[in-house]
Amino acid sequence: MNNEQRAQVLLRTYGFDFDRIPKEEIRALIEKEITHYQEGSSEYIRVLCGYLYCIGDQSDIDLIEKAKYNIHMDVDCMIDIEWIDSLKNGGIEGEYVRSRKDIIASFIAYYEDFEANDE
Repeated sequence: MNNEQRAQVLLRTYGFDFDRIPKEEIRALIEKEITHYQEGSSEYIRVLCGYLYCIGDQSDIDLIEKAKYNIHMDVDCMIDIEWIDSLKNGGIEGEYVRSRKDIIASFIAYYEDFEANDE
């Protein structure tokens, strides 16, 4: 499976009920992807980090930053710095950060009809 297909499987498996998504499982999948990054689209790692943002808290900043900055430049571009900044400031809306509620709504809107390319 390519990374977009893997992302689609995640989305179908976990959906968007963030209270029911197992945080430690998502963390483990991110760690595994950091160690064994699959070349191609960065959609899979982006979904994982987005899930961690949506269900996580400040204790997850280091792992999201590790994924963003230590894999590949394309991954760096795909993982929203806004997720990290929002976790750092406790989800408070600021000059450069939307509210946590708005960020989560954007994540859902982007992925709710996601379809993988078959490449």
